[in-house]
Amino acid sequence: MALTAVKGFNDILPVESGRWHFIEQTARKVFELNGFEEIRVPVLEKTELFSRSIGDATDIVEKEMYTFTDKGENSITLRPEGTAGVMRAFIEHKLYAQDPIAKLYYMGPMFRYERPQKGRYRQFHQIGAEITGVTDPLADAQVLNMLTAFFREIGLTEPTLQINSLGCPECRPEYRVSLRSFLEEKMGQLCDDCRRRFAANPLRTLDCKVPGCAEATAGAPSVLDHLCGGCNDHFATVRRYLDLSATPYSINSRMVRGLDYYTRTTFEMVTMLLGSQSAVAAGGRYDGLIAQLGGPAIPGIGFAMGLERVALLLTNQDFASRPDLFIATMGEGERDVAFSLMDALLKSGIRVEMDYEGKSLKSQMRRADKLKAYYSVVIGGNEASSGKAAFKRMADGFQTEALLTVAAIQVLLNTTEQ
Repeated sequence: MALTAVKGFNDILPVESGRWHFIEQTARKVFELNGFEEIRVPVLEKTELFSRSIGDATDIVEKEMYTFTDKGENSITLRPEGTAGVMRAFIEHKLYAQDPIAKLYYMGPMFRYERPQKGRYRQFHQIGAEITGVTDPLADAQVLNMLTAFFREIGLTEPTLQINSLGCPECRPEYRVSLRSFLEEKMGQLCDDCRRRFAANPLRTLDCKVPGCAEATAGAPSVLDHLCGGCNDHFATVRRYLDLSATPYSINSRMVRGLDYYTRTTFEMVTMLLGSQSAVAAGGRYDGLIAQLGGPAIPGIGFAMGLERVALLLTNQDFASRPDLFIATMGEGERDVAFSLMDALLKSGIRVEMDYEGKSLKSQMRRADKLKAYYSVVIGGNEASSGKAAFKRMADGFQTEALLTVAAIQVLLNTTEQ
């Protein structure tokens, strides 16, 4: 029986990893420009962390977490999302004592036992960012601008930003009562999950993708009509800052988040490029989460994006690593010259490949083509003795003679657009 990967746990092959590197490097560049620092937290946490933060009534805690009992009889969970672990570390290491305003970002694998589908797997990867210690809507706007800038930097005009407000513990209870009253008359049209959510988490019915539920809740009351004065002012100020930044957005009053800790500003980056309307990044404000986890009463806001789904948006682009130069040799004696040159070029930061097996010149040039090298050079006896050779630009066959030195080859490569 052949050994294969566990269902929903995917290998990231070299043909794909260049795309992932580009996304990760762009995220680091944009986030660090905005003053964020990387934090790395474990993939395993105590189960209580997620039941306390995400909420016992959520699908994640009820049905999707990878939870087990370890040899010490502790309930352990593979992290299903990143914010809770980052906030646990923020509290445990008392980062708030150094400065309650922390800007943190993370990237890595998450785990949920859900049905694998396009861009969604049981082991998936997220890149996320969090700001703590700021209630001002300016922080919300900076996070939204930064997320928009990330997608602009990777060359995408879609996905687009959608925003909403979920209110706060002061005004949300009134909205929940209004929504429950509306849903009571629609119970027969709702799916089993939504009927189950009705008592504990009625807002999630607005997010249900089952067609019957979407139709049944089409006329549901809007949370925006039930905001208290503080939440209404906060949301208006967020929009004003986005307008000042010329950041495009739309308001989606049906947007809710699947995690219980969100308050006030919520948002998604939504695309139609993956089939049906789909979020590739999402987040919001969570002003009560840190205190809920045993820390001080410090607010926060953040987001996470799905790396697999972002990568799907870039499938038409080529991110394969290509050597600057492929060195072919005519004979055994010239291989020493070629190896010494390759070693010197690699030490200077130039990507070089050469033949390892003493194959024919024709086979070597086929490999240069396969690797998509920018330039190739053939070193035979004459080239080895004279110290110069003809360098061939592989894209169009153009040839130019240059010395077999690091400096000359650097000049050659720098005068060629790659």
